[in-house]
Amino acid sequence: MAFSRNHNIIFMLIPFLIILATTSFASAGLLPFSSKHVVIINKLVTRQTLIVHCKNKGEDKGVITLGPGDSFDFRFRVNLRKTTVYTCTFTWPGNVATFDIFRADRDDNPKSKVGVCSKCIWSIYEPAPCRDRRDGGQPNCFPWAS
Repeated sequence: MAFSRNHNIIFMLIPFLIILATTSFASAGLLPFSSKHVVIINKLVTRQTLIVHCKNKGEDKGVITLGPGDSFDFRFRVNLRKTTVYTCTFTWPGNVATFDIFRADRDDNPKSKVGVCSKCIWSIYEPAPCRDRRDGGQPNCFPWAS
C-alpha cells in the first residue's frame, strides 16, 4: 500500500515540477536547471572577422567564424549546483582574448549586480564583451580575462 501511495505522489508531483520549471521562477534564476540561451554578436568596430570557440567542462561548441554583424547562439540548462560556466576564446586579426560568456554566479543569480538573463545577448567589441540589457539601457561591459 505504501508503494502505491508513493507512486501516486510522484505522478502528481511531476506535472507540478514541469509547470514550475517553465514559469518565471526558473528563468529568474530561482530554480536549478533553468534554461539559458546565449547569443554572441560580432560588433568589432574594425569590421573584422571574429573566430569564436566556446566550451564548458563537458561540452565543446566548436569553432565558429562570424563576419561583421553575424551572430552565433547556443542553449543549455544550468546544472543543479549552479556552477555552470561557458568560456569562449575570441580571435580577430592581431588579438586573442578569453571571457566567461556565461557564469551561473553572475548570469543566473538574482543577487548579481547585472541580474539574471534567460536570453543572454553578448555584443563583442575590441575593448570588451558587453551583455545587452533587456530594458535597452547601457550594456554591462566586462574586462577580457586575457
